[in-house]
Amino acid sequence: MNQSKFPIGWDAARVQKLIDHYEQQTELEAVAEDEAALREEGTTMQVPAELVPLVRELIAKSKA
Repeated sequence: MNQSKFPIGWDAARVQKLIDHYEQQTELEAVAEDEAALREEGTTMQVPAELVPLVRELIAKSKA
């Protein structure tokens, strides 16, 4: 059997709750959520997929 690996603090129940949230969300709710995220403080940028783990690590270090 293949054991799933979750980030620290996550488990199968939390993942299922997230899946349920997005599967039950209407298109209008999704757009509103995206627009709210863009209004939050921070920067949005494109990062090559292979660099995402490094960028996440750098962000985590800067918050620590």
